[in-house]
Amino acid sequence: MGKFDSYSGKVMDFVGQVGDNLRTALPDNAGKWLQTGAALSAAKVGGKAVGGFIRRNPAVAVVAAVGAGVAWYAVHRHRKKQLEAGVIEGKSKRVEARRVEGKRTASRPRRTVRTTNPD
Repeated sequence: MGKFDSYSGKVMDFVGQVGDNLRTALPDNAGKWLQTGAALSAAKVGGKAVGGFIRRNPAVAVVAAVGAGVAWYAVHRHRKKQLEAGVIEGKSKRVEARRVEGKRTASRPRRTVRTTNPD
C-alpha cells in the first residue's frame, strides 16, 4: 500500500507543476477569454432553457413580449413629451478638430498667411 501512496503523491505533485506551468505560459488575456467562454456557454444553456420553457408555455411568452412592448412604448411617449416640453436638452459630444492635408499640385502652391507685428 505504501507504493501506491507514493505514486499518488508524485502524480499530484506532477499535476500541480503542470498547472503552474500552464498558468505562467498563458498570456494575460487568457483569463478574459476564459470568462468570455464561460459567459457564452451560460448564454447558450440559458437560451436552451428559455426555448424549452417557451415551447411548453407559449402563452407566458406572448404575455411577456406584449408587456415588454407596452413598457417600451410608455418610455418612448414619456421621452417624447419631455422633449416637446423642453426638459431634455440635446446630447453633445466634443469633437477635436484635426487638419487633413490634401494633395497639392504644382500649379496651386500652398498659401501662407502673413501677419503684421503691431509693435
